Amino acid sequence: MSGISTQAPIDPALDLFDEIERLKHERKAVILAHYYQDPDIQDLADHLGDSLDLARIAREVKTAEVILFCGVHFMAETAKILNPEKTVIVPDLEAGCSLADSCQADQLRAWKAKHPEHFVLTYINCNADTKAESDLICTSSNAAKMLQSVPKDRPVLFVPDRNLGAWLAKELDRPMDLWPGTCMVHITFSERKIIELKARHPEAKFIAHPECEEQVLRHADFVGSTRRLIEYVTDSPEQKLIVGTESGILHCMHKAAPQKELIQAPVENVGSCSACSECPHMKLNTLEKIYLALRDLQPRIEMDEGLRQRAAIPLKRMLELS
Repeated sequence: MSGISTQAPIDPALDLFDEIERLKHERKAVILAHYYQDPDIQDLADHLGDSLDLARIAREVKTAEVILFCGVHFMAETAKILNPEKTVIVPDLEAGCSLADSCQADQLRAWKAKHPEHFVLTYINCNADTKAESDLICTSSNAAKMLQSVPKDRPVLFVPDRNLGAWLAKELDRPMDLWPGTCMVHITFSERKIIELKARHPEAKFIAHPECEEQVLRHADFVGSTRRLIEYVTDSPEQKLIVGTESGILHCMHKAAPQKELIQAPVENVGSCSACSECPHMKLNTLEKIYLALRDLQPRIEMDEGLRQRAAIPLKRMLELS
């Protein structure tokens, strides 16, 4: 992975939106952004989506020579795995993921050596070398379908999110071994404060992402992936909803259903403000860094070709099955 090169300062008189648009066309670039990005970044992106959407789009991008990925590191790696001939750049290489950090490839390799009979189903929130040790990749959108594709007689290890894995095992009545990883944002939601909030707003439905802890999910009226949460807000008749996932999603929800009242679920250690449930890694990306990345084509994602090919096998298998 290439780091950020020595960069000339940004002229404060520049209109960053105009300059990003100009550079995007000059570089023949496409901008992909996750729903957890800041609103300005969501609005300037060519494609906005969850992990599954962006994985599909990254594979289908044909005319672009450069992919600028506004998300976290493993997402940009996924784009590179699927598009080895393209230049993949990110605004900030430090935009990581607590789930990816929780399961390193050598740890998974050692576990597999002790349990060779297990099928390894891996959440896409992981690094390329961890993907390379997996049998199949999934996202929260397609996790149930991926698990159902695994032969019933195979024991399964679900990596790395124990909460998504536990929810999935319960939903499908399919016991699995669970890696002890968690999302640093989704584990902060407070069961106590959510109960209090629901009591103050009895007409509100509580919707949550399956990366939340079980004691939070049991109070949810609906549990679903990032995309399914947006669809629920858009399509359901409820006019007031409490949202238990990263706060960046509220921008897209407000645009899709401006007439509805959305309340960010509170976290345990601080108040219920949206900033309390932001992913600090996602928020490392800024307009200034996007401009610099397009200007300098740095920092870029690079990886060993052998690793890329190994990681592509379970990832492409997921895309074929979904």
